[in-house]
Amino acid sequence: MTRPNEDVVDILTTDHREMTELLARATQTQDVEQRRDLVETAIAEVMRHAVAEEMYVYPVMEKDLPGGKEEVEHDKQEHDEIVQVMKKLEEADAADPAFMELVQELDKQLRHHADDEESDQFPKLRAHLSSEQLVEMGDKVQKAKHLAPTRPHPSAPHSELFHKSVGPGVGMIDRLRDKLTGRHTG
Repeated sequence: MTRPNEDVVDILTTDHREMTELLARATQTQDVEQRRDLVETAIAEVMRHAVAEEMYVYPVMEKDLPGGKEEVEHDKQEHDEIVQVMKKLEEADAADPAFMELVQELDKQLRHHADDEESDQFPKLRAHLSSEQLVEMGDKVQKAKHLAPTRPHPSAPHSELFHKSVGPGVGMIDRLRDKLTGRHTG
């Protein structure tokens, strides 16, 4: 959902809540198809969120925040770990108990990552950037989320250049695959 004139911190924080809510709903349902659909929707949202962060938030963090380069490297490592779990989820049978273990692992990793951002990085962004810069970054993040891939691609590099040049094509292919397979990705 596009939220115009909202700053990047509010957008990303809302994303965190929506992703963890989808996973919570997946753990509560007994309907295997609904569980799969909820998890796939969450995966698509995580991918869009992560790509948008890597395109527009991380370069600003590296440039403008004290210790930003190290924090970005840490965040990219966490993104890698999250992508690995999502790839396993895509390949798992939603009726298998191992699927639910993977959902719980993804939820744990997402909550840890979100907590790092919300308790440390987001306040630093607000302290070092103007509200206009945060809103402008929010607009860029929203646009990037519409073009981003919806499936995990473990071998894809975490670079702004990759996401801006190749990412939209990968995202288009992912959305086409989603439509052809009936996968609901928000």
